Amino acid sequence: MATPAQWIAGARLRTLPMAFAPVIVGAAAAFGETGSLHWGRAVLALLVSLLLQIGVNYANDYSDGIRGTDDVRVGPLRLTGSGLAKPSHVKAASFLCFGLAALAGLGLVLLSASWPLLVVGAAAVLAAWGYTGGKHPYGYLGLGEVFVFLFFGLVATLGTTLTQIGTFTGSAWAGAVSTGLIATALLMANNIRDIPTDREVGKNTLAVRLGDRAARVSYGVMLMAAGILPALTAFSKPWMLLTLLVCVVGIAPSRTVLRAGTPRELIPVLKSTGIISIVFAVLFAVGQVLGRL
Repeated sequence: MATPAQWIAGARLRTLPMAFAPVIVGAAAAFGETGSLHWGRAVLALLVSLLLQIGVNYANDYSDGIRGTDDVRVGPLRLTGSGLAKPSHVKAASFLCFGLAALAGLGLVLLSASWPLLVVGAAAVLAAWGYTGGKHPYGYLGLGEVFVFLFFGLVATLGTTLTQIGTFTGSAWAGAVSTGLIATALLMANNIRDIPTDREVGKNTLAVRLGDRAARVSYGVMLMAAGILPALTAFSKPWMLLTLLVCVVGIAPSRTVLRAGTPRELIPVLKSTGIISIVFAVLFAVGQVLGRL
């Protein structure tokens, strides 16, 4: 039976910055527009994002584990594949997180009267499960990065802004795209590491489809684009030039991804990319606040 520490490890804490970043960016974009913030709604949005992230991590653990994808995996602890937890228990943990996320999301919708988010929230839960779960998991078809960009970038960021001010702004869109690119870069780094084993079991991720070299180059391109895009709005908000610092911070992990000779060398890149997502979110938020003040 898995210990509490192993369940925490199975939640893959290194990926959780990807849950914080879109909420910070979306709330900052709203503040940049109005100069105010609904803190209660922001907390609920953060709960939804965190619970969905943990839920999808457990769901991937379960689905990949029962398919045998994790049998020769190099990387963070997997509860199902290692045999530390029963598959049914890991599946139940993922469903519990999804249920709690739905409750927090319902409260957020009621407070903000953003009724279209009910449909979007249901789609997010289905997408979280369908990444590696079900008969035709889209993560095995090379579409994982597309859905990560959409839901952990556009939906999470713009949804946060919508619940704050009831509309979207140009800054919110720029922040959402950049946040999505960084989240996609993290998944790409993870999948580059797993190319040899994924190819063997027929998991055709985008990294497998692109090939090793092109996938490695795409990681750095996504980080650079994420830093540059919000800076393009500097003509109206000069402080947004701060996001260019992401390009500097992204040099070291991009170099590691390009040069790593073994899958194990890529493991620290996951943590680095998570940190970059928070760095971007903070820089974006500072730019928005200073621009408003």
